[in-house]
Amino acid sequence: MARRSITKWLFICILGFTGFMRLQGILAAEALPQFVEITETAGIDFVHNSGAFGKKYLPETMGSGCAFIDYDNDGWVDILFVNGKDWPGHPTGKRQTMGLYRNNRDGTFADVTRPAGLDVALYGMGVAVGDYDNDGDADLYISCLGADRLFQNQGDGTFVDVTEGAGIHNPGFGTSCAWLDYDKDGNLDLYVANYVEWTIDTDLFCTLDGTNKSYCTPESYSGQSSRLFRNRGDGTFADVSRIARIEDATSKSLGVCIFDYNGDGWPDIFEANDTQPNKLYQNNGDGTFIERGMIAGIAYNESGVAMGAMGIDAGDYDGSGRAGLVIGNFSNEMMNLYHNEGELFIDDAPIANIGNASLLTLTFGCFFFDFDLDGKLDIFAANGHVENDINAVQSGVTYAQVPHLFHNHGAGRFEDVALKVGPALRKPIVARGAAYGDIDNDGDWDVLVTTSNGKAHLYRNDGVNPNNWIKLRLIGRESNRNGIGARITIKSESGIQTRTLKSGASYCSQSELAAIFGVGNDTRIDAIAIYWPSGAVDRLVNVKPNQLIIIEEGKESE
Repeated sequence: MARRSITKWLFICILGFTGFMRLQGILAAEALPQFVEITETAGIDFVHNSGAFGKKYLPETMGSGCAFIDYDNDGWVDILFVNGKDWPGHPTGKRQTMGLYRNNRDGTFADVTRPAGLDVALYGMGVAVGDYDNDGDADLYISCLGADRLFQNQGDGTFVDVTEGAGIHNPGFGTSCAWLDYDKDGNLDLYVANYVEWTIDTDLFCTLDGTNKSYCTPESYSGQSSRLFRNRGDGTFADVSRIARIEDATSKSLGVCIFDYNGDGWPDIFEANDTQPNKLYQNNGDGTFIERGMIAGIAYNESGVAMGAMGIDAGDYDGSGRAGLVIGNFSNEMMNLYHNEGELFIDDAPIANIGNASLLTLTFGCFFFDFDLDGKLDIFAANGHVENDINAVQSGVTYAQVPHLFHNHGAGRFEDVALKVGPALRKPIVARGAAYGDIDNDGDWDVLVTTSNGKAHLYRNDGVNPNNWIKLRLIGRESNRNGIGARITIKSESGIQTRTLKSGASYCSQSELAAIFGVGNDTRIDAIAIYWPSGAVDRLVNVKPNQLIIIEEGKESE
């Protein structure tokens, strides 16, 4: 008998069968992929600038987002950081522009902000990536405090500001944004979430201790309506917020996610509001929406109270074929994990082991992704408070916080494994934006996180992972070029998985516009189906895993 077999037999004799199975479970848990911080070695030196100089202006607490974008179409995702800037008359000596870092394909990145034409000083907040002109390259929308900006990709490694000529006008307090084709005409439209009415002149004095100024909460200010811009298909946009019936000045929106919650084939809009009811805009299919947040059970928490909602994502985390929702909330308000029952959502966070684990953290960016490629969507949450002295008044709450990494064990149960995937995620940070992308094209998701007035963090997904995968990129023809809004299903021995390719989600950030499906030990994918926004369907059968497939609309049609 081999030495390994003898050792195994001795373990069984000593521990008994039950004990041995527990040991196997521990060893399996230790085999989780590890996240390694490579920010410095990758050449990324971006530091966010909130402009803070002691006045505690509200926008300083919000941070900015980030994006994975293949801006030069070389098949390797690059990185974009949105940035704030100094307040007038108060120089900080910190960077004033956003940062675009080109992927060198060797594990390092180069700062190409200036040659790309993006060295523009903005008090930026959010970013959405999408090919709005269907010319084959990725364009950028940057939401700002003040006027937003639309940057058109020229296809030669540079961007041009086309905001004015495109008819985009959003002078408010823009936050998260997302591209979508709400009328399914093949052209990407734009949804921009707005926050509150704030200027330096209208800044209010708020305090936690009765003496010193603190950052005000959003209750102190009036809300702003979000905006919906329809793409006319000629390079210009029309503000259709009012006629589409999404205009609501009571909203104080920080997160936006596009998903077809009722399965009728039309993209709906979920808007996460801070201290105001969340909104679910159901697409009527005629250019208008109807708000159904309260009816669907996601406007308030179970006590009927509006939450401090920020980050948001949608995903089929339970294999039901319907997308549920994860929402990041303020500290002392647990995250929400809404199970989609068809027309109604039920918050499963308490029974899913997410509620108590997230009670004291303040979550900005959050998203679904399958970090260990086992075929089940896990959850990442980027955490950090808005008050640097919060611990003085709430002993259980800290300013810098560790992230959550909720591992999906199936049957609606999750486990926070952030402390089990290497030392990188054990470090408390003041996190804001968060996104996922495959920076090294190895088939697993890496993670990018921004912080408030601090350094960015790039975590590479490492370690020996025996699980198989398939990665899909879409090229639309009748549909928008990115395939945004396409529903993808795969079938393998393990079962059926569903994803929808989407822009936006998380908080002020954009993940890579691709889909990765983990299939565990399955050595063959029986079928892949892409349901395009145009109504076309493409199918592939008997596909080998562990490869990237680029699927062009109509090339594999029924």
